[in-house]
Amino acid sequence: MVSLIRPAPFFFSPLSKRTSRPCIAMAASSAATHLSQSQQRRLPVLLFDVMDTIVRDPFYHHIPTFFQMSMKELLETKHPTAWVEFEEGLIDENELAKKFFKDGRSFDLEGLKECMVRAYSYIDGIEDVLLGLKENNYEIHAFTNYPVWYMLIEEKLKLSKYLSWSFCSCRIGKRKPSPDSYNEVVNQLGVEPSNCVFVDDRMTNIEAAINIGMVGLQFKNAELLKEDLSSLGIEVKMPLDIS
Repeated sequence: MVSLIRPAPFFFSPLSKRTSRPCIAMAASSAATHLSQSQQRRLPVLLFDVMDTIVRDPFYHHIPTFFQMSMKELLETKHPTAWVEFEEGLIDENELAKKFFKDGRSFDLEGLKECMVRAYSYIDGIEDVLLGLKENNYEIHAFTNYPVWYMLIEEKLKLSKYLSWSFCSCRIGKRKPSPDSYNEVVNQLGVEPSNCVFVDDRMTNIEAAINIGMVGLQFKNAELLKEDLSSLGIEVKMPLDIS
């Protein structure tokens, strides 16, 4: 969930002269090498978490209401690993329905999906940021923990206008913050970790990205994200820009 407290933002860049915010140097020489090798590919590659970074996550408010439970009751009664297994693609939605609750009680699976679809919506201002990045020809990928229901998000919000659903956990079989998930991303992209900028609302995921050499930005809101990207030298051409 997006934090209501704004600590010093966590981002790391070789362009620290452009900002007074704390930063750790990104490998500038590596970025230059990659740019010279592939002039057609604009670096850095941008990786976005989806839930509570681009799209509001229904889990914390809408799902307990659907089950007519408090969040505490839901956490106490749901199976401890079923959703994680679903996110990793280890089980399908029918298997999820059988084991969602510890006691195996049945529930309206289609009703749950409909509840989630109704709740899916863009985080305020983020669509303009994504559009601005897309119009400046940045390569943007989703890097997110989510099950096959990401297709429900796509059907409603059409995120593919801005990014590719390349690294959804159900597709790569790995979840953040496992180091294997980050290594899978850089291996598939064919770039150095230092040429990846990763945006996520959860600091544990940001720290894992930093540990393998990625640039990390902790998401707070769209306006601060725009500022942090700009401080890294990443152009965000907003829809009302005249240029």
